[in-house]
Amino acid sequence: MTLARTLLLTGTAGLGILCLVPLALFLALPENQALFWIGNILARALIYGIIALSLTFLATYGGFVSLAQMMVAGIAGYVLAMTVQGAVPVIIGGFGYPMAILMALLASVLAGLAVGAIAVRTNDIYLLMITLALAVGFYRFVESNIDLFNGYEGIRNVLGPDILGRRFRDPMVFYTIASGTALLLYLGVLFLVRTPFGLALQGIRDNPRRISALGYNVVLHRIVAFGIAGFIAGCGGVLATIYNIGISPGSIGLGATINLLIMSVVGGLGHPVGAFVGSLIFAIFDTFAASLYDRDRFNSLIGAVFLVIVLISPDGALGLSRRLGRLLRGKPKPGAPPA
Repeated sequence: MTLARTLLLTGTAGLGILCLVPLALFLALPENQALFWIGNILARALIYGIIALSLTFLATYGGFVSLAQMMVAGIAGYVLAMTVQGAVPVIIGGFGYPMAILMALLASVLAGLAVGAIAVRTNDIYLLMITLALAVGFYRFVESNIDLFNGYEGIRNVLGPDILGRRFRDPMVFYTIASGTALLLYLGVLFLVRTPFGLALQGIRDNPRRISALGYNVVLHRIVAFGIAGFIAGCGGVLATIYNIGISPGSIGLGATINLLIMSVVGGLGHPVGAFVGSLIFAIFDTFAASLYDRDRFNSLIGAVFLVIVLISPDGALGLSRRLGRLLRGKPKPGAPPA
């Protein structure tokens, strides 16, 4: 009962905030500027926050950082683009959006399970290298296979279904769907980590030998965790493909993979909300850095800002906000001796 009440309150507060953000923007800004923020910044932050959530879930509760999550999201995006009717060029086609999205999510779960089965017996730097190798290998495969993936050009014209007579890519429609999806996945993670499976996964993270001695299948739990993370990444991959009106190898390349890791680390790996905090920070700087600094060197500004955040607060923006909160309240750091 306590868990249900906590999730209900968290969900209600989150839904209220997500609904009030567009209203506040329309009150504070002209309509075109408000729509720019909603469509170009907030919606993009939600999409990549969902994909980053899959990485944060594995890192926070499983104890392993996977660099293959953008690859898994890309698999969902490519399955959607290849199977949905109206995409250009036609690869398979013939399916409506509901069936194509279902197949895309199924493919992302299977991809997550496959990544888990390959990488589950490794840890730390070895897991990073294996998942990075998988991500780069898939990127090169997509880039070079013109017949199946249309090479560099990718697959376009993935516009999404009409929702109650309105275009899916309408800024308010897309924001509503993206925010609802993000909130449901966020609450799902909070619920899952308090279930017996989630508690066992955290026990495996802390002491796999002890959990194995208690009769739990450590390898199976880890593989299932990768499958769940695959579903989360697949949801983000589907939304990203519709948002970008298609998909190409550049959207799942090494740069995109590193950017996803930056979002997760900058936001903070200690809690699932850090994925969305980091993606929002990244989206804002990625949008305005070219105007604030030399257009040809805006990546340097982004890198410098993220480096400062990580140096000041190794646990990201969430850790920084907690320390600032304790400072304002006059409370000592946990574990520190009293003055």
